[in-house]
Amino acid sequence: MVKRKSRRTAGKFIFDIFRVLFIIFICIVCVYPFWNIFVISVNDGQDALRGGLYFWPRMFTLENYEQILQRKEFLHAIMVTLGRTLIGTPLVVLNTSMLAYVLSREKLIGRKFWTLLFIFTMYFSGGMVPYYLQLKNLGLLDKFAVYIFPAMLNVYYMILIRSYLYGIPESLVESAQLDGANDLRIYAQIIFPLAKPVIMTIVLFASISHWNAWFDSRLYTNSMDLKTLQLVLVEILNQFQTSGSNGASLAQKAQMMSGVTQKSVQMAAVMVATIPIICVYPFVQKYFVKGIMIGAVKA
Repeated sequence: MVKRKSRRTAGKFIFDIFRVLFIIFICIVCVYPFWNIFVISVNDGQDALRGGLYFWPRMFTLENYEQILQRKEFLHAIMVTLGRTLIGTPLVVLNTSMLAYVLSREKLIGRKFWTLLFIFTMYFSGGMVPYYLQLKNLGLLDKFAVYIFPAMLNVYYMILIRSYLYGIPESLVESAQLDGANDLRIYAQIIFPLAKPVIMTIVLFASISHWNAWFDSRLYTNSMDLKTLQLVLVEILNQFQTSGSNGASLAQKAQMMSGVTQKSVQMAAVMVATIPIICVYPFVQKYFVKGIMIGAVKA
């Protein structure tokens, strides 16, 4: 029995070593590209053209970030994106979770019909032109509200939350109803707190979606005051990528006057757009896997 236990322990030890090495390998594969982008973004652009930048910058500089931050509309674009994220995320979570709660109740008349009606919109739409005309008729074009109202409801998020709510015992709702609680109070005091894992997952999804959005800013707004951060970054990248005598002059002039290059500015732009979301993720990471997995199992 002692030898058998020793062999089993040795095998488990070898498996643990293999598992740790595998996890380290996955971490390196996932983290190193991002780290390399950061290294290039804080290194002199002309020096980076020589290559050989792997773990540390050779010539540290912040000129790449200055090239982005010196734009007048950049700080305003940050405020616009921050505003749409802080306003849009709670609204989409509130509306979507309330709809998910309603559709998860077995006593709802025509529940299957309403569920299929919402799911239908995931696969079929009127198209971009009718959608644009509808926004125009509603008076949302070239207004900050165009970032908020069309995104207040997401069917995919609703399905995740509804699937999670199936795991909440019906007896909790029935006992609350016996105590005289209405549906709004049941949702606010029972359902919403118990659904915290999946709610935090939706918060992460919605905040990333609002933060990274730029296409709606390009299509539905013309005002310089409504440009989002991602759209400004896209314009910066396009200026450095423009070929031709007039378009290329800016990039060429920047390269001659400083160590800034097209690639170094691109790397700095990636960092500026990514760091805020990375800072938010650790606060919701512990809910992320739980919320998704439970919703998937209960679906």
